[in-house]
Formats: sequence, structure tokens, C-alpha cells
Amino acid sequence: MRLETIPLIIAGIIALIGLGLLVDSWSADHVPGTRERRRSPRTERSLGGEATIGLGILCIAAAIFGRDTWDYVNVAVIAGIILVLLGTYANRRYLRDRISNRGALRRAESAAEMRKNERPDPDAPDPPATRIR
Repeated sequence: MRLETIPLIIAGIIALIGLGLLVDSWSADHVPGTRERRRSPRTERSLGGEATIGLGILCIAAAIFGRDTWDYVNVAVIAGIILVLLGTYANRRYLRDRISNRGALRRAESAAEMRKNERPDPDAPDPPATRIR
């Protein structure tokens, strides 16, 4: 293997990552027949922002693939960086929730719910057991 083929392999891997992001942004998010199991709703991602990030990564892969002989390497890198930044800005809420791993906090709505969720008094007598015949 010649040393000149290493950037081509790296560009191919980066291009596959960009294509994966594009396919993920264009595919359906919800599979029919399933339901959400989370208590709090998940933060929605911007599909356009994800597609923009995918296009930016494809531009960067094209710049790596073009090496020094392509006249538009600088244009491709600048366009790729701008597209990645715009896509990141479009998905800022989703990325913030995924990175910090904090969604909406679950809090009791009223004092009645708080009392309902309290632990029983450890000194209170146990309720009588039901007899099963």
C-alpha cells in the first residue's frame, strides 16, 4: 500500500459518516407499532440541522479526497465548516440535553401528589394481612 492512499481511505470513512448522518436525517424517526417508554418527552432534533451537518462532513471529506491538486479545496473546507456550525446551531437544544444528560425534571404537581408519593411512617403498625382461603 502506498502512502498516498491513506488520505483516500480516511476521506472515504469520513464520507460514510456524512452519508450516515444524511440517511438518518431523511429516515423516519418513529417505527409504527412502538410507543415511547420515557416518562418525560425526549428533546426533538432538527432534521434539517442534522442534514446540514452531514453535508458539511461530506464537504470536508471531498476536500481531503481532493488533496492538493483540486482547486476548490479551500472553498470545500470553508463551506464544510460553515455547514457544520449551522447544523450544530440548529441542534443546540438537542445537543445540550444529550451532552449534559439532563432532561426535564420530574416534579410533583401539587401537595396531594407529594403526600401520595411519601414513604410510609416506619413506626406505624402494619396493615392487617388479608386471609386467602
